[in-house]
Amino acid sequence: MRKQTKKIHIGNVSIGGNSPISVQSMCFTDTRDVKATVNQIKELADVGCELVRVAVLNQEAANAINEIKKQITIPLIADIHFDYRLAISSIENGVDALRLNPGNIGKKENVEKVISLAKERQIPIRIGVNAGSLEKEFQNMENKADALVNSVLGHIKILEDLDFDLIKVSLKSSNVLIMIEAYEKISKLIDYPLHVGVTEAGTLKGGLIKSAVGLGILLNQGIGDTIRVSLTDNPIEEVYAGYQILKSLNLRQKGINFISCPTCGRCQINLIELAKKVENRFKNIDKPLTIAVMGCAVNGPGEAKEADIGLAGGIREGIIFKKGEIIKKVPEAMLFKEFENEVLKLI
Repeated sequence: MRKQTKKIHIGNVSIGGNSPISVQSMCFTDTRDVKATVNQIKELADVGCELVRVAVLNQEAANAINEIKKQITIPLIADIHFDYRLAISSIENGVDALRLNPGNIGKKENVEKVISLAKERQIPIRIGVNAGSLEKEFQNMENKADALVNSVLGHIKILEDLDFDLIKVSLKSSNVLIMIEAYEKISKLIDYPLHVGVTEAGTLKGGLIKSAVGLGILLNQGIGDTIRVSLTDNPIEEVYAGYQILKSLNLRQKGINFISCPTCGRCQINLIELAKKVENRFKNIDKPLTIAVMGCAVNGPGEAKEADIGLAGGIREGIIFKKGEIIKKVPEAMLFKEFENEVLKLI
């Protein structure tokens, strides 16, 4: 049962409450390079990214937001550290939300200036606390999850004291167990929507495993309203991974659900190459569709009978099946092309 949190809106995307769990990512381009940043955002949007964040490291980057916003269709979040003037400028240039820790931007009057403008423009703020950059008073706490929670609560109080509640929260760590514990604890204490992720998860293979474990455990408990899979790789991979995690828990059904067997000595075709080829061909399909690629008749229509469509190898040939029923036998050389045609008929 998913925890019901306060619903907020970032551009045209709602987060929290009964909203779908959204998938987001972050550009690795220099935000000052408008063309490169817009191109990357469009690539992310094409594969289903629903919100995107950019780093705002100086005034030139803040000013670039104005032109970037004109050329994209998904909500834009500005990532701000320390300089309240960049937050104000980002809002004035049309950003849809901020990632900003109010306790880290200096004097109270500076915080009040940012919050006043955010309230006027209805711009949500994500409080994003990371284990590696805690305030000094929390760095030596024995329980790192408690340190993350205490830090978040301090930032929330600053905003609430200014009568601001368009808040989203994240408590990230590269340590999966600390991250899980922190989210479990904060979920019991607040009703603001939670942005869930394992920070600095690593490169593609290791990062996917860490993120799947951490996010999967929390989402299965009903904790989490929006997710980011943080990878040292092309951010497109983050979006693919996010949807795969959600699909595996039946939380979102966007795109294909891909099934393939691990191959064994019974297999008489190049299953690994074929499975990769099929998955890559149809990875950008939006329609919820279960596709199976199986190595032999033993693992074919029987074990994959729930698939909308699938193929299974044989000796120099293969079969194509729908919902467990064989529809045709095909020579191995023609198997991929015939299967592609049958999938395209379905979509």
